[in-house]
Amino acid sequence: MKGLLLKDLYIAKSNILVTIVCLIVLGFGLSFLLEASALLVLAPPCATTAVFISITSDANSKWSKNVITMPVSRSQIIGEKFILYIILSVLGIIATLIPCGVLAIIDGGISLSSLCLYGSIGISASLLAGSISLPCAYFFDPDKSQIVFIMSFLAATGIITALVLLVNLIIPVKDSILMSFNIVLIIAVIIFFVSHKIAVIAYQQKDIT
Repeated sequence: MKGLLLKDLYIAKSNILVTIVCLIVLGFGLSFLLEASALLVLAPPCATTAVFISITSDANSKWSKNVITMPVSRSQIIGEKFILYIILSVLGIIATLIPCGVLAIIDGGISLSSLCLYGSIGISASLLAGSISLPCAYFFDPDKSQIVFIMSFLAATGIITALVLLVNLIIPVKDSILMSFNIVLIIAVIIFFVSHKIAVIAYQQKDIT
């Protein structure tokens, strides 16, 4: 699996670097208009676009037909994409924390609670979107997969809203907003891993030839 991961990182490295630089620049730029930590909501989803570049590249080069002849299982092939997705989401968060940290040192205008809140929302959105788009990427052609990728973030927004309303029935969200979104994050993590299991089972039954 390590070789598969290195292959995808090599293919998407230019896109990853551009995304990270853009997030850092946006963090400093948006600080003049709003709280820079708000960018943490967008950072993980933006960083994960490289995953779908690698999937599209695999489809165009017929890699999926070649890789099944190698000494890796189908579960490892799918698992590697999910791991790459998580790695890129974390890199997006780290890239955004750089300007946030610098600005916090300069003027102290960024609080730890806001970083945790926006980071929780961003990671939740990224994981929920990936739960939808990653499995679909292997069962649709590249063009349809890109449409699903875009739509998955809209769906993730709706799911987060529904989960917040559900949590509000148990815990008043206004009184404990950070705890509420942390609960949403835990649910998003569970959904992401369930999605991985479903994708593995479905991919093992798919005819690649």
